[in-house]
Amino acid sequence: MNKKYAVVAASGGMDSCVTAAIAAKDFELAMLHINYGQRTEKRELKAFNDICDFFGVQKRLAVDLTHIAKIGGSSLVDNSLTIREANLESKEIPSTYVPFRNANILSVCVSWAEVLGAERIFIGAVYEDSSGYPDCSPSFFEAFERAANLGTKPETKIKIETPLIRMTKAEIVKTGIELKAPLHLTWSCYRNEEVACGTCDSCALRLRGFQQAGYEDPIPYKIKPKYL
Repeated sequence: MNKKYAVVAASGGMDSCVTAAIAAKDFELAMLHINYGQRTEKRELKAFNDICDFFGVQKRLAVDLTHIAKIGGSSLVDNSLTIREANLESKEIPSTYVPFRNANILSVCVSWAEVLGAERIFIGAVYEDSSGYPDCSPSFFEAFERAANLGTKPETKIKIETPLIRMTKAEIVKTGIELKAPLHLTWSCYRNEEVACGTCDSCALRLRGFQQAGYEDPIPYKIKPKYL
């Protein structure tokens, strides 16, 4: 029997890669990537396509949302703002937060899912072990799912799946390795496109996850601090 499609929002990072591996167990993948003017846009797009190739994805879509960079307000899209050094104890929303980014991404996912007849959208959001982004909370995704079903055709029924949302990064690493997800193809650094910096929040969260899980991170780093 042919599997039904699930739309997977995929940045090219570790979390979305593991999410794709989870979705691939039960669904045919339709992978969606968003270019929004982020500093590492080219490298993330390469990682996305490499991951799609690994999973044999036929339906892949890269969408440019240039308005996100024009709006600004985030150090990921505004070079005049500084990407801070990692502070994993901070409870403040960091400058790398892109205002309402996940809502923009999910809106495209919903449109594509409706056209494909897909009943599932997967997104690799993490809440428990994240940088404190407000659009990564379980309540946000529950509310967006309700809005999506109110704003689509009556016969369209969409469920938003966030399988990693309560996991720590260490648990995500272990899950990825168990599922043989291609973690070596992923990219997480906020700053660099060739060698990961190792000291931005994203690198630090990822490295700490590998260190706590007891595995070596397979991507190159400029430095690898101990974040245990």
